[in-house]
Amino acid sequence: MSTANGTSGTTKRDNSPPLTEIETAEILQSIRHSTTNPSTALPADLALSLDLDRQQQQQRQRSPDGQSPDLASYYWDALTMAPLNAVSAAALARLRAYKPPPFPTWDRLPVSRRAAVLILLFADRRGDLRIVITMRATSLRNFSGHAAFPGGKADSLSESPYQIARREAWEEIGLPMDDAKIPKPFRIEPLCCLPCSLAKTELAVRPCVAFLHADDEPGKPKAMVEESMIPRLDAKEVAAVFSGPFHNFLKAKDEPREGETIPPGEWYDGFWHHWQDEPWRVHNFHVPVNNQKVTKPKVRDGGQAALADELEEEEDTVQRFLVWGLTGRALVDAARIAYGEEPEFEHNAHYGDEHLLARLESVGRLPEKKKKEVGLDAIKDEVKDAKM
Repeated sequence: MSTANGTSGTTKRDNSPPLTEIETAEILQSIRHSTTNPSTALPADLALSLDLDRQQQQQRQRSPDGQSPDLASYYWDALTMAPLNAVSAAALARLRAYKPPPFPTWDRLPVSRRAAVLILLFADRRGDLRIVITMRATSLRNFSGHAAFPGGKADSLSESPYQIARREAWEEIGLPMDDAKIPKPFRIEPLCCLPCSLAKTELAVRPCVAFLHADDEPGKPKAMVEESMIPRLDAKEVAAVFSGPFHNFLKAKDEPREGETIPPGEWYDGFWHHWQDEPWRVHNFHVPVNNQKVTKPKVRDGGQAALADELEEEEDTVQRFLVWGLTGRALVDAARIAYGEEPEFEHNAHYGDEHLLARLESVGRLPEKKKKEVGLDAIKDEVKDAKM
């Protein structure tokens, strides 16, 4: 386990492009010379983008109006054309380049022990990355937890983890499985998979990271995911869809942003827990929702309707949602890889729980789960209880 508490500074955060020449040079040097394990060589397109950024700064000093016909391209990842700042572009580049270690245990697991979740990133108007999170309906009475990524169990052995995650995202929040059906100008780019985690229901859960682009359309204003795409989602099997600041999941306190009000309460607390005879860090993140639109079901049935209505009634007083457990752990892992930084709080040094899964599988602890002879609705509820 790691007990590192110091802040890391592999890159300087940048919320308001353009960068100065010194800042750009520092970002390039820090990324290219990073010794953090998950970080890899900077892809050529991103290196070119940042190098052009530095050149543009020099040109601006010589240009009377300080402008250039392709100024915007110097601040966006050339592959995505999203309004990314340099730090966010570098984070996506690391995720694209990341390759999880081989995990042959997955291929031996029965279908009832396989699951996947979708870690869906998007850029806000500052160019910072945010993460899509859902709130399960059964947790809304006391807002005590069960925040989760869209995801669930495999339907067949032939499904890849990414296919599982996309299918479940369609069922839960209405994100189309078919990329062609995603409304323009939005599109989804799969970035990487993370090492599997062990759920408390003894499932192997593979986090799949993807980025939701908002491409430019000629003659139309810039589309923002947070304002245009997220409200279109339909929280069909959950009570709410909200988002959290991706980089903040490495920090022990809220990262203040200009123009936003930080609600009362702490951002982070955590503790060590012994699980499967090993120390396991529990991360509790209290994500502010007072500065965003929380998406709720368009069609509400049964208890989901009452709980979603209750959420609306209490929105004025509930300003933070609790994100914890496997979801919190996966967020920390993903952010460590993306930003090349270690958290300010104590954490497990390894990614995921693949050593635990391999050990359990080797002693016969992960056999095919037997289905109970119950009604269809009960089976559906049981499956949803296994959601991450």
